[in-house]
Amino acid sequence: MWPVRGRSGRPVGGPDPRRTLIIVRPPLTVGFDLDMTLLDTRPGIAAAYRALSAQTGVPVDADAAVARLGPPLREEIRRWFPPERVDSAVAAYRALYPRYAVQPSPPLPGAREAIAAVRAQGGRVVVITSKLGRLAQLHLDHCGIVADALVGDRFAAGKSNALAEQDVHVYVGDHVADMRAARAAGVTAIGVPTGPCSADELRAAGADAVLPDLTEFPGWLSARSFDPPPGRDTGWACPA
Repeated sequence: MWPVRGRSGRPVGGPDPRRTLIIVRPPLTVGFDLDMTLLDTRPGIAAAYRALSAQTGVPVDADAAVARLGPPLREEIRRWFPPERVDSAVAAYRALYPRYAVQPSPPLPGAREAIAAVRAQGGRVVVITSKLGRLAQLHLDHCGIVADALVGDRFAAGKSNALAEQDVHVYVGDHVADMRAARAAGVTAIGVPTGPCSADELRAAGADAVLPDLTEFPGWLSARSFDPPPGRDTGWACPA
């Protein structure tokens, strides 16, 4: 008979045949990227870039910029501004963002239903994005999307760390860097080719599954069960 253990993992008393071992595990946690996974932020971001061009006098091809959504803002700004102006351009863009980028950015098809599917299984929803957390929260509030946790300003390896910190089981994203981050964190990687990366690119980056869009996610989720991510605390045993 297994010894009964408390939260600390130390035995509580000796073996007792009248007791049943129950493993209490953390709830299913699903992480979502924001831009082009949950929301179509292209119209709003393009508007913010156009406002930035008007304010700074530096031409930015907004259509080209939104075709590359995923990496951190600073990488895109470096394409258009000289090194000595990058910091000020980033600050200016972020100051313009709430006015220009939030209202025109709708949820993508199936976004709300995907979140509801996680809730239906008693799960947690975590949004992990390269966008600053305060700006990402403006989008969620505007669209009426509620996350249990929001982690901003993370990309590539930074997303892997956030996935581990949040005990995520499944991460859904539209970028090859999202797939690599999920695989590096040891969690299930689900790709949706609704952003700049094709289905083949997402598979090549390590996606465990590629769905056409989030409308397919509830059915995919309901057909599966998930163990805690490898190497994580799986909970504790307690007597019935």
